[in-house]
Amino acid sequence: MKVTSAYASKILRQLKEEKEYWRGLEMQSSVYTAAVDETPVVPEYDYSEVAAKIADIDEKVRRVKHAINLANVSSTVTVNGTEMSIDTVLVKMTQLNWRKNILDSMRQRLPKTRVDHAFSRYRSANRSPEYEYVNYDLDLVKAQYDEISREIMGIQMALDRHNQTFEFEVEI
Repeated sequence: MKVTSAYASKILRQLKEEKEYWRGLEMQSSVYTAAVDETPVVPEYDYSEVAAKIADIDEKVRRVKHAINLANVSSTVTVNGTEMSIDTVLVKMTQLNWRKNILDSMRQRLPKTRVDHAFSRYRSANRSPEYEYVNYDLDLVKAQYDEISREIMGIQMALDRHNQTFEFEVEI
């Protein structure tokens, strides 16, 4: 069947829910408790059937993920004038988000901050206060943060367009 990445993600979510159902049923029904002097109420449970259902779901997940991987390696999008494969774009997004998080912490710092030691009340009263200073250009960090944010947004828009329109074959 032909699907988009967005639809394939929905299929994977549905398969995950179905597997959770069968695992839950297995956990509840694979054992039972009965007192010595009572007739046990044995839940309906067929190990072979449940194991086969879970194995079938796992096989479907592998096929869908493999099809997504093939599509990600073989299809491309243009981002900021550069054509890139989807798998490369996904790696770049991860790298940019990592860098954005670091820059976010850096841009929130004050140029000068008084250092508050955890045990300051036990220090000598004559000790001079200490200050921590940023050792970089705050404006440059803020500008790079904004630039990376815009780049991530552009990549995300290209990926969203691709995921909603590019179709590939999946055998379910």
